[in-house]
Amino acid sequence: MNVTLEKIDNVSARLIVAVQENDYQEKVTQEIKHIGRTHAIPGFRKGHVPFSELNRRFGKQVASDVINHVVYEAVANYIQENKLAILGEPLPVEIQELDLKNQKDYTFQYEIGLAPELDINLGNDTTLDFHPIEVSQEMIEEQSNSMRERFGSQGAGEEVDEKALVKGTIMELNEDGTIKEGEDAIQVNSGIVAPMYFKSKEEGEKFLGKKVGDKVVFNPWAATDGNETQLASMLEIAKEKAAETKSNFEFAIAEILVVKPAELNQEYFDGLFGKDKVTSEEEYYAEIKKMISSQISGNSEIIFRMHAEKALVEKYGNFELPSEFLKKWLVARNNEFTAETIDAEYEKMIPSLKWQLIKERIATACEVKIEEADVMAHAKMIAANQFAQYGMTNMDDETLTDYAKRILEDKNYRPRIIEEAGDIKLFEAIKAKVTINEKPVSLDEFKEIAAKA
Repeated sequence: MNVTLEKIDNVSARLIVAVQENDYQEKVTQEIKHIGRTHAIPGFRKGHVPFSELNRRFGKQVASDVINHVVYEAVANYIQENKLAILGEPLPVEIQELDLKNQKDYTFQYEIGLAPELDINLGNDTTLDFHPIEVSQEMIEEQSNSMRERFGSQGAGEEVDEKALVKGTIMELNEDGTIKEGEDAIQVNSGIVAPMYFKSKEEGEKFLGKKVGDKVVFNPWAATDGNETQLASMLEIAKEKAAETKSNFEFAIAEILVVKPAELNQEYFDGLFGKDKVTSEEEYYAEIKKMISSQISGNSEIIFRMHAEKALVEKYGNFELPSEFLKKWLVARNNEFTAETIDAEYEKMIPSLKWQLIKERIATACEVKIEEADVMAHAKMIAANQFAQYGMTNMDDETLTDYAKRILEDKNYRPRIIEEAGDIKLFEAIKAKVTINEKPVSLDEFKEIAAKA
């Protein structure tokens, strides 16, 4: 078998495969004999079918399959042995109908797209901006209040605030505002509502500032936006009846439950950060600041990567792609694309295609390698962030490691984590090569930058 490369231009080529009978005939014979040994054929004992009969029945299909296999294998081996950097996969120039009766030797041609040669030399002459977000005192207070409420407790309150639960009787009203009486009247003796979760802001605000003994006229239908399940639960009625209940109700407040924030004491510090890791309010606020910085640093990293990608594509992206080949390959491999739509779709893909090539060259030049330890470290960070969402910021390493292992066992999620771990190492390598211009910004300024990214 002979494979030759015919360059069409700098990024396109053809592989020409010349196949002779002796390249495939032995394999065809072996495959036909294998069929005879393993298949039950009517009229013959298994394993005793004459070769001529097997060849008559299966020879053409087997020969076709074998030829296709050896040809594609030859193409793959040629690409590997000659270290051809290709994009996509080889595409047959034409689909041939094999005339095995009259022809024994064949020539096949495959189109290939060649990756362009890139000369990328990252150095300190390349400057990239990085925008760390400054943690304001307002952000610290807001985070502290949120954490104290999460670790706080419920207790009796004097008046209804934005986060209060309200208990009391709920009585259905007539159209004239009087309490409805009779067997069909809806009355709840021990009702409870959470105005903060009302779908209607107007209905929720009717409770604010009210005290025990006050009465509030509100509309449960509006408060739940007509959600039959929520309405049935609030009024303790069947869903069928809830669907028809749109009248006003009177809520007589008997009890108000408000969240009492945790005190800034050692018990709270230990519960939040671990025993004796924080022992004063000064240390507490310093840790809160570090916590916020850690939480929002990822946002700065995301914007940095977007800006870095754009800047590097602008600097190194002036190269040719095998566009016509890639369009054919995309149409052949993706049912969403057609010959009529591929031009517009391909134009949208060009920046990401170029970035992928630049990214691969940078990774090779910087010797970026993804180790299992990198994957585990990233999975542990994901685990730590998930625990932190529920206020558990002091998880031990053993727990994080165990949770990370379970995350990585998910075959659908693991590739994404590997890719993210690779991106972390790649951009660390980029930062080490270029000049980083740190420009601290406020949260509002950062939002403006992000909106333009």
